[in-house]
Amino acid sequence: MKPMQGGSKGRVVKIDPLLPEPGKVQEAVRRAIQIVRSGGVIAFPTETFYGLGADPFNAKAVERLFEIKGREPGKPILLVIDDMKRAEGIVKTISEDAGRLIRKFWPGPLTLLFESTSRVTSALTGGTGKIGIRIPSHPVALQLLQAAGQALTATSANRSGQPGAATANRVEKTIGPKLDLILDGGATPGGPGSTIVDATFHPPRLIREGKIPFRDILSSLGLSSTEDHEW
Repeated sequence: MKPMQGGSKGRVVKIDPLLPEPGKVQEAVRRAIQIVRSGGVIAFPTETFYGLGADPFNAKAVERLFEIKGREPGKPILLVIDDMKRAEGIVKTISEDAGRLIRKFWPGPLTLLFESTSRVTSALTGGTGKIGIRIPSHPVALQLLQAAGQALTATSANRSGQPGAATANRVEKTIGPKLDLILDGGATPGGPGSTIVDATFHPPRLIREGKIPFRDILSSLGLSSTEDHEW
């Protein structure tokens, strides 16, 4: 799918970050979902930075995602979902540790790594056989996911190696012409990204510390940060 024509005016769409009435979907979200289902790539706000949304099961869309970011093959792409039922067919198992972390920290900026099923391509896992997933807490991201009814990618909306974008204006200035739509839900908090934890190990291993301190994650599992956890 080629990027939309008409410049940034038609590409950047304002959206109310407050949830609409139950059962209703904002028109901007409908438009975004149509684009994603057609193989397009959009940008949307999360509880950290703006992310890039595409259909993770559309190989061409994933390939385009890598091109937009200038991302090297072999680097994984995380997914976001609105409910754990969306993880069916994506992850093999959910450990007891992972279940406790999900109940404690989701929705929120904690990305958990799970063993992926064969449905997930190696392009998304970076060849590791593991896929990163989280339920975001930003209302626009949740509106989008609920309307989509499936997982979406949520890699940061920036060129690889560059700072994350906390506003739609920043997304537009850096990679806007390559995108089909930017949902402008206002400024995001920015700061550290999501904390990434590999939940396939016991105890879970820290991959990247972000908004949630790893000591809080360990504490929720009844573990001490001073213990030897072999990471």
